Order: sequence, then structure tokens, then C-alpha cells
Amino acid sequence: MLMACTSLKLAGWVIAAAIVFGSVGCNRSREDAHAREVATRVRTEFLHAWTNYEKYAWGHDALKPLSKTPQDWYGQSLLMTPVDALDTLILMKLDKEAAKAKELIVKNLSFDRDVYVKNFEITIRLLGGLLSSYQLTNDKQLLDLADDLGNRLLAVFNSPTALPYVYVNLKTGQVRDAKTNPAETGTLLLEFGTLSKLTGKPIYYEKAKRALVETFKRRSSIGLVGSTINVETGGWMDADSHISGGIDSYYEYLWKCWLLFGDKDCQKMWHASIPAVNKYLADEVRGELWYGHADMNTGRLTASQYGALDAFFPAVLTHSGDVARARRLQDSSFKMWNMHGIEPEIIDYKTMQIVYNGYHLRPEIVESTYYLHHFTHDPRYRKTGEKIFEDFVKYCRVDAGYTALQDVVTKAKRDEMESFVLAETFKYLYLLFAPPDTLDFDKVVFNTEAHPLRRTD
Repeated sequence: MLMACTSLKLAGWVIAAAIVFGSVGCNRSREDAHAREVATRVRTEFLHAWTNYEKYAWGHDALKPLSKTPQDWYGQSLLMTPVDALDTLILMKLDKEAAKAKELIVKNLSFDRDVYVKNFEITIRLLGGLLSSYQLTNDKQLLDLADDLGNRLLAVFNSPTALPYVYVNLKTGQVRDAKTNPAETGTLLLEFGTLSKLTGKPIYYEKAKRALVETFKRRSSIGLVGSTINVETGGWMDADSHISGGIDSYYEYLWKCWLLFGDKDCQKMWHASIPAVNKYLADEVRGELWYGHADMNTGRLTASQYGALDAFFPAVLTHSGDVARARRLQDSSFKMWNMHGIEPEIIDYKTMQIVYNGYHLRPEIVESTYYLHHFTHDPRYRKTGEKIFEDFVKYCRVDAGYTALQDVVTKAKRDEMESFVLAETFKYLYLLFAPPDTLDFDKVVFNTEAHPLRRTD
């Protein structure tokens, strides 16, 4: 009798388990099916932006979607949007559009131009885009273009400190603007290092790493960096420390250069830097976690500002293993987004008042959503990502693409669709919902422009 009862109990457990796990399996299947639907919608909206670029700005750096006119950064095109968007086209399997963009690039892109370009932007957008697209296509013409560009950019490092100047003339190699910031001096090694590995030319790695190290060496006694530095004297011109634009990707690259290249110096610099960031810049308000501004020398908090650019930090925290802190900061970023249905550029998180009311179609909050979902598999991040996507479409979609907002409160539009919308914002939205085999996350490291760079020996 006892054996019969035990058998019945076991049978009951088996049935119950089948119901529970079957239900979990069904739910997961439904979630995956819905995610694929959202990925398809993201791809369709990306195509809306891309085809209007083709229609109104083909061969130019960017589209101004309200006036339906092209825009070139330096008076002549460097094909900013096609280069920046090419790996997104490839990952979305938009093969016809990708082939057309690649043909335009290999036939028409020339860096033999008598123009001063901003080294940081050209490195993350063009050099990064060419390298990732080369790794995805194995078309050596793209690597040759990257090598030519990298060689022309090397002159920026010819300062007394080895920190890079802001601008360089692509034809003459002349440089200008000694006043720069840690993001522009320290966000170069992923691209130059990858170029070095692929071409076998050590100079690229050496110059970019030296700039990163020289930036790190100038941190304060409490471990923070400032917001402005002179590349000729190496002296700080502004002691304001934060994780926002001008510093942000400096921290990002300390971690990612260790991941991509196994460079232990980068790992040590990361571990020497991040405790100070979390100690002095993290700010608890109303039980929420935010990151503000502090004096780099004293650590005293000086401003309670956080914004769209700061929203990258949960991604870096998650990537480096600090998921609990990343979740809390991401909650704050979502709160900022939901204030007006779309995020303002900068808020005061103590008063929750807007400091700068524009929205430039930035990717950072989506990037962090993608990273958190990838590492935690928590379905709420896809739900929140879908909300962001729906708001993005609702307020920024126009007849000829996607446009920035002048004011997130009134939703007044601004005639601007920067290349990073196609390189980053749409890419991270797509990857958040696309099947995992779309891209092997563990074999790549994204540069700060969302170009996936594959590990090389």
C-alpha cells in the first residue's frame, strides 16, 4: 500500500512538473515569437530611415529629414552614414541595400581631402565602421580604406604629451586644437588596436594605447579625471568629473580594451578607476541611484545632472559584472525616459526638472537595455525596450526618416538624423529582440559607435 501511494505521489509530481515546465516552455515560446515580431518591426523602421537617406542624401554624410536635403560635415562627403550603417545593414540581412552601400564606399570614398576632421568622431564612426564591415564581409578594400584613414590620423598623436590633438588635416597632416577631454584622448584603442592586429602594424596600437595611458596617469589623487585637458602641457583645464559626454567612453574603453585584446594594463587601469567613480559620482536620491558631477580633486558633488549620454553606464557596469548596480541605474534612466515619453538630453535628478530639453535620437539607454537583457535574460528589459521603441516611432518618425526633437515636452522637431541613429540606436533595438544567433556576443566587443569588432589573435 505504501509503495502504491509513493508511486501515485511520484506520478503526481511528474504530472505537476510537466504542467509547470510545459507552461514555462509555452511562455518562453510566446515571448520569443513576440520578440521576433518586434525585431521585424525595428528592421522595417530602420529601412524607412535608410531608404529615405538613399532617396534624398545618397552619397552624402547625412540626411536632414524635415527639409529632405543632404548634409556634409566638412563641406564634402566622407560617406558618414553609409560607412556607419553598413554593419547594421549586414546584421539585419538587408543584402541588396548592404551591397549597394558597400559598392558606393569602395568606389567613391577617398580620404585624400584637404579638410580638418575631428579625430574622435572619424575614428569611432568611419574607422570603426570600416573595420567591423571588413570583418563581416572579408572585403579587403574596406581594410585598405581603414589603413589609409588610420595612417592619415596618426599625426594627431604628435603632441609633447602624446595625447591627441582634436583635429587633423587628412591631406597635410597638420593638427590643431590642444584643448580636449578624456573621451577624445582615451576612446581610440579599440579601433586603432584592431587596425593594428589586422594590418600587422604595431604603430597603431602603440600610439592609441599611449594616449589612453597618459590620460589615466593624469587622474587625481582620489582617482578621478577632469573634463578638459591640454594636450601640449598635460594640465587639466577643468576639474569637473562625471560619466557624461567628454569623459564617458574613456571608462568604457578601459574595460573593453581588456576584453578585446586581453591587455592587462587596461584591466589594471579599469580596476584602479571604477571604485572612485562609484564612490564619488554615485548619488542616492529618494532611494534611487544616479551619477552626478564632482570635483576631481576633492570628490565633492557639484551638480546633480544626469542625461541621455550618461545612460550608457549600466551597460558597462553589467558587462563588468556589477549587475545589481546596473539594474538600479537603469531604473533611473527609464524614469528619465518616462518623464515626457521620451528622454531629455539632461535633467537635474534631484528636482526632476529638465536642464536641456532636446532629444538627438541617442542610443545609450537602448544599449544598456540590450546588455542587461543579454546578461540577465529578464523579460522586463524587452518590455521596456519595446516601450522605448514605440515612443521613438511615435514621436520621431517623419515622412523622410527619423528626426531629432527640439523639445521633448512639446515634441517640436529638429531637422537632424545623425549617422549614429542607423549605426547604434536601430542596431541595439534590433539586437535586443533578434534571435541570439544574429550576432555571437561573446566573440565581439562593440566600440562606442556600436560597431562589433571581433577578437583577433
